[in-house]
Amino acid sequence: MKKKLIAIIALLACFSLILTSCGDKKSVAKEADTADTWSTIQKRGRVIIGLDDTFVPMGFRQKDGNLVGFDIDLAKAVFKEYGIKADFQPIDWNMKETELRNRTIDLIWNGYTITPERLDQIAFSRPYLANRQVLVTKKADDITSFAKMKGKTLGVQTSSSGASLLDEHPKMLKDYIKNRAPVFYDSFNNALMDLDAKRIQGLLIDSVYANYYIQHEKDPASYRVMDGGFTGEDFAVGMRKGDKTLKRKIDAAMQKLSDDGELQKINYKWFGTDKNNMVKPNK
Repeated sequence: MKKKLIAIIALLACFSLILTSCGDKKSVAKEADTADTWSTIQKRGRVIIGLDDTFVPMGFRQKDGNLVGFDIDLAKAVFKEYGIKADFQPIDWNMKETELRNRTIDLIWNGYTITPERLDQIAFSRPYLANRQVLVTKKADDITSFAKMKGKTLGVQTSSSGASLLDEHPKMLKDYIKNRAPVFYDSFNNALMDLDAKRIQGLLIDSVYANYYIQHEKDPASYRVMDGGFTGEDFAVGMRKGDKTLKRKIDAAMQKLSDDGELQKINYKWFGTDKNNMVKPNK
């Protein structure tokens, strides 16, 4: 009888923990969708930005360890308008939305593409940069089209917009590749090293990353970059749905930076152009 009583108590305790856990998750989700944290950020004097610190040229580490990039410069310029320091926190890109909703970071700002799936979970700033998914191969492999990836091994970054597009439009590329399944990587750096080592034969990757990386390689001519017709993408800043004031502040600062020419200067610094890949701000 005593053993049965102990078992019942243990079962009730587990059930209580499950209910508490579910309640906590609902509470976190509700807070993320309703709480406006702008006053908290102002009082703190800093905003915490989550990023993948290997994503060139948006946010990456130099050999000396300094964090640099297009998004680093832009985020600093935006929050300088409000006297707030931008702090950057490397995160597991696969957990970015969870980190945001749990308030371990305030923003996702790192070549972050607007997608319908992400819009279900979070809010976005106005778009500030245009991007597209491209296939990168080595010319020595003689892969001149998506169709020529038939039976070949493809790499993609885990939880990237490229991975989503691969599943959404299988006839464009997924149906051709070996086993109809890509190799997933935590970072594009590792994927590009495997491409160079011939462990994969193609990589579906953001054009802004691919172009910058290849330009800085010893032999840029050894790579082939192909646009297979995937729809274009827009980069924007991700934030919790409740942070309506934060969204207004970021959008207003971006508009001012565009009007002042500062946004064009940042674009030129990292891409060698002041407008070709920029999304026009809304007037």
